[in-house]
Amino acid sequence: MQVGGVHNKKTYPEIVWFNDEWVKYDEAKISVFDRGFMLGDGVYEVTPFYEGKAFGLKEHLARLQYSLDEIMLDLDASLLKPLMFEAVSKAGLSEKDAAVYIQVSRGVAPRTHYFPDNVKPTILMYAFPATLRGFENKQWSVLVSEDLRWQRCDIKSTSLLANIKSNTESHLLGLDENLLVRDGLFTEGSHSTIFFVRNNTIYTHPEGPQILSGITRKFVIEICSELNIEVKEEAFPLSELERVDEAFLTGTTTQVMAIKEMFSEGNKIYDKPEFGPLTRKIQQAFIQKTRSL
Repeated sequence: MQVGGVHNKKTYPEIVWFNDEWVKYDEAKISVFDRGFMLGDGVYEVTPFYEGKAFGLKEHLARLQYSLDEIMLDLDASLLKPLMFEAVSKAGLSEKDAAVYIQVSRGVAPRTHYFPDNVKPTILMYAFPATLRGFENKQWSVLVSEDLRWQRCDIKSTSLLANIKSNTESHLLGLDENLLVRDGLFTEGSHSTIFFVRNNTIYTHPEGPQILSGITRKFVIEICSELNIEVKEEAFPLSELERVDEAFLTGTTTQVMAIKEMFSEGNKIYDKPEFGPLTRKIQQAFIQKTRSL
């Protein structure tokens, strides 16, 4: 592992939906008293579009609604559905692979440590190109470290500082992701869901406050059922890592990513350079599901 800088390869979208209108990204302005800017008081969602066709749209909007409800932000997420397709079209991505980012903050109000009444939410949305092909040919090298995040990881909050810090730690070491461990048990990655394979059984952390309810996670569990692969929604212990046959990650743009190696405190603690057979089966089934929309 070599320590290095983290280069930002992302670019700005040309146009965004911001507070009821389409504007150029550099014309979208928020108040300094927007609670999303000042307090991280907001939630977000990312939905993949395969060649212009949304995948898991109902599930992604339902997760956004869940996050909104959990922070008591009054907004009907389903009203954003037509705008998502419009965002893809305006970005010139209707026949390409893309993703749509939606962010909702509570809105503008004098700074308080409670949720104020009668505030209009600030809504931001845009589409961006996404690399949704070729994941089955890649393997990730990952860091393993302590999970120091808050206890409501089921809310897809814009308050991502702990996740970003964890992911940055991995990237500074030339790695791809940081797998988080709480009380000796794997929870999830800084921006992905973890799956472990042992004796032809797949293990992943159960849904609850300690992890985000992954949409790709849900579809992978369905795929496993279709393939007659047993899945146990149990938190996997770090102490059992040496008995793992395969490991992979899932996420909206990560999709189904094989893990090649894991590092902790400068030591390699997992080394599987070959693609595992169950990971391969799941990847191929996922490709078929997403490319037959």
